[in-house]
Amino acid sequence: MTDHDRDEVLAICDRDAVTNVFVSSRVRNAGLDPRRLGAQVWGYYEGGQLTSMCYSGANLVPIEATSAAVSAFAERARMQGRRCSSIVGPAEAVTQLWGLLAPSWGRPRDIRSVQPVMTISGPPSVPPDPLVRPVTLDQLNVMMPACVAMFTEEVGVSPIGPDGGVAYRARVSELIRAGRSFARIENGQVLFKAEIGAATPLACQVQGVWVPPEARGRGLAVHGMAAVVTAALATVAPVVTLYVNDYNTPARAAYSRAGFIQTGTFMSVLF
Repeated sequence: MTDHDRDEVLAICDRDAVTNVFVSSRVRNAGLDPRRLGAQVWGYYEGGQLTSMCYSGANLVPIEATSAAVSAFAERARMQGRRCSSIVGPAEAVTQLWGLLAPSWGRPRDIRSVQPVMTISGPPSVPPDPLVRPVTLDQLNVMMPACVAMFTEEVGVSPIGPDGGVAYRARVSELIRAGRSFARIENGQVLFKAEIGAATPLACQVQGVWVPPEARGRGLAVHGMAAVVTAALATVAPVVTLYVNDYNTPARAAYSRAGFIQTGTFMSVLF
C-alpha cells in the first residue's frame, strides 16, 4: 500500500478502532511510505475491494484478515523471510498465520496464545490516584530503570541493545514529551508507571504498566490505572484499551477493578 491508499487503509482500520489502534496510529502519524513508516502494509483485495491488510515491520500484524488473506500474507512473509521480532494481533488470525509460517520460520522464543484485550470508555470504577501525574523530562533518569525493568519482565529480554539503550531512551523521552507517560514517584522511586502508546481520535492503548515487586499488593496499579484512564479519556481518545497475558492474574484483576472489560483476544508469537 502507498500514501495514495491512506484513506482506504484507515477506513479498514476503523472497522475495529480498538483492535487496530496500533497500525492505525502508525499510519496516521507516518503515512504509508515504508521509509517513514518503518514497515510495509500489504493489502488483500476481493472483487476489486480492499478487505484485509497486514502490517509488516518490527511486528507482523494482520488487520481485519480473512482466512484467504491470511494465507496470502503467509506466502508473502515466507518469500521475504522473517524480519519481524513478533507476530501479534487477533488470536484467530495469528493462530492461522503462525501455523502457516512455523514450518519455515523455526521455533519462536515464546507463544502467548491468549491475551485478553480489555477496554474502558467511561469513568473508572475506583478513585484515581492523585499522586499519579504526567512525567516530566527532568524525571527521565528516574524513569529509565523502571522502564527497563518493566520491559525485561514483560517481554523476557532487555530493551538495552547494541546501542547501549540509546534508541529505547529516545522512545521513553518521546512519550514523556508527548505528555503520554504517567507515574507515581516518591523519594526518587517509581511506584507505578504506565504510558499511552498508540493513539488515534477513536482509541488509545495503554502499555508499560508496572509496579515494583516490593510495592505490589497495595492497590497502586488499580488506582494508578484509574488516573491514567481519567487523563486519557479527557485528552486523548474516547476509548482506552490494553492487552494482557492471560496468566498474569494480578494484572487482569487490577484492570477489572479499575473498570476495564474484556472485548477481544490477542495472540503473540515472540522471536
